[in-house]
Amino acid sequence: MERAVLVGVVLPNQTKEQIQEYLDELAFLADTAGAKEQIRFIQSLQHPDVRTFVNKGKAEEIKNYVQEHQIDLVIFDDALFPSQTRNLEELFNTKELDDHKCKVLDRSGLILDIFAKRAKTAQAKTQVELAQLQYLLPRLTGMWTHLQKQKGGIGMKGPGEKEIETDRRLIRMRIAKLKEELKQIDKQNTTRRKHRDGLMRVALVGYTNAGKSTLMNTLTKADVFAENKLFATLDTTVRKVVWEQIPFLISDTVGFIRKLPHQLVECFKSTLDEVREADMLLHVIDISHPQYQDHIHVVRQTLVEIGAGDKYILQVFNKIDTVQDEMSLSHLQESYIGKENAPSIFISAHHKINIEELRKSIIEFARNNVKNSNYFI
Repeated sequence: MERAVLVGVVLPNQTKEQIQEYLDELAFLADTAGAKEQIRFIQSLQHPDVRTFVNKGKAEEIKNYVQEHQIDLVIFDDALFPSQTRNLEELFNTKELDDHKCKVLDRSGLILDIFAKRAKTAQAKTQVELAQLQYLLPRLTGMWTHLQKQKGGIGMKGPGEKEIETDRRLIRMRIAKLKEELKQIDKQNTTRRKHRDGLMRVALVGYTNAGKSTLMNTLTKADVFAENKLFATLDTTVRKVVWEQIPFLISDTVGFIRKLPHQLVECFKSTLDEVREADMLLHVIDISHPQYQDHIHVVRQTLVEIGAGDKYILQVFNKIDTVQDEMSLSHLQESYIGKENAPSIFISAHHKINIEELRKSIIEFARNNVKNSNYFI
């Protein structure tokens, strides 16, 4: 397992407590990717340094720790410019350590790495590769020379053309090819969804690790992969159930997260068609998480971004079994959470608490709001 240093910056509109919580999530992301946090550095700044993001003194402090402890990876919680990544890697690798080099990643790069490891289907692999190449293209420093092997031969390199320019051209060609492949996959998916017009569609959405896949398994008796890791599910899983003579299609989708790389949002929009075309969204929320309100905001923002902000949403507060004893279910339901405009229900998908009430709420929505008689058997 690689050893990682985490770095966060407190800007004027943030608090140190917020950044600590963001770094807790970054540590969870690192663990999911296969890296173990060794230490974290936090600095308060008016604005990030244009050369190294943190200021010169903090960068030197991180460098000293990296070289003394032979750290494998330094991860920044915020997006880095390509030049900042290069400057930091040059700073951290000034010693002659031929057998050990420290890499620098930002949050987006780390999430992309996790998606690459988690992708299983052809569609997910294509989407992730496209997002990775779009992310890496402006950061190219010669590490993609091996791509020449994919398309070598006469006419591939013009007179006086630099090696890195060849690499850039090869990556652009690969990006164009992947986009065409995704168009074909999208056409196939659109055709497949046309055959579901007579079914009520319910989509599970939520922050990553909120328990969507566990709830999916509970509602449909499916065998969807679920574990206590971020982004356990990348591919949309769709299952059919019939409740009280109403056929439903229930879909589990990729989890959302704050600062989700825009490349991933764009590339996964086709996967999230299940969300945009759903009649009802179940917004699964981990009530035991101290930042669940922030998670709600992130999910709502992302839904707007993908064009699903106007959907009917039932807030499903999950993991009530993990909340402290004094916070009883009745207290939660009487709190301001339960009084929001959005309808809410409180469950435990793992222990199957209030699942029947959730099922009845879905059926009631179908009977009251869906006028298409084809929905009913």
